[in-house]
Amino acid sequence: MKAIGYSQPGSIDRNDALIDIELPRPVPSGRDLLVEVQAVSVNPVDTKVRRSAAPAEGEYKVLGFDAVGVVREVGPDVRLFRPGDAVWYAGAIDRSGSNAEFQLVDERLVGRKPTTLSAADAAALPLTGITAWELLFDRLQVPLAGHGRPSTLLIVGAAGGVGSILIQLARQRTDLTVVATASRPESRAWVTQLGAHHVIDHREAFAPQLAALDLPPVDQVISLTHTDKHFVQLVDVLAPQGKLALIDDPELIDVRLLKRKSLSLHWELMFTRSLFQTSDMEAQHRLLNALADLVDQGAVRSTAQVHLGLINAANLRAAHALAESGTALGKIVLEGFN
Repeated sequence: MKAIGYSQPGSIDRNDALIDIELPRPVPSGRDLLVEVQAVSVNPVDTKVRRSAAPAEGEYKVLGFDAVGVVREVGPDVRLFRPGDAVWYAGAIDRSGSNAEFQLVDERLVGRKPTTLSAADAAALPLTGITAWELLFDRLQVPLAGHGRPSTLLIVGAAGGVGSILIQLARQRTDLTVVATASRPESRAWVTQLGAHHVIDHREAFAPQLAALDLPPVDQVISLTHTDKHFVQLVDVLAPQGKLALIDDPELIDVRLLKRKSLSLHWELMFTRSLFQTSDMEAQHRLLNALADLVDQGAVRSTAQVHLGLINAANLRAAHALAESGTALGKIVLEGFN
């Protein structure tokens, strides 16, 4: 089967950073599905792994987490899917990825593909959708609409993939007032289109901008990028007994600053369930099915913004370079093989 991989980690400007390769078609066992991949998207985790993680000697590492495809074969213990099912998923960080014609994935991490989206548009959503959902409802335990008091959610770096879904989920499933941070005119327009009630500039001080909006208490902050840069002022704007969640890998932060307000810190990694084979791993299957329902109801839209064509090494190198530029809005998608 066709695949894209690398044998040595490094910078994307290397000719061998990602190359076209041929690999054997894998065979499913246990609860695995063999999925014929139709479309993928590129996430920051792809670029981080490519820069730092080496495959075993003599082997290639195949990246890719978001995928949309069709189940072709199933392992003997599979009970949730059958061949011919259209599916979407974000996979596992410790297995071979979706930048290949066929991929093995545990059925507990897989949901039904939304019927109202193309493969490419659907591929933009699984990883960021899982991350956003787990942030809101597993980590921060935000009440569903009709069950909470007036409260504000501040999303730092909201124009990227995760922020683009967070805004939509918070608007559709909670009563939170959503404040997004964005600095460029195009990113401010993007988060407004997605439903943010207010937009502030993360290049300026947060407290005066928030004070000018006369908001309910900022009980939740989700910091998606540059947490170390903003940490002190995030503590400042959070209401007493508030919650701070993050997904990035900041430089050292002084968590002692949280004590005076009894603030709590929450970290989200959507691969935790699969890495540790947790007893609730199937929650991601149910989550993706619920997200597909929201998409098909018109409540959540795709965040695909750039379609770079076929899934091959040249186009994936371009996608990684764009992702690393820090200027991409929403998600970068690729579709089909030669």
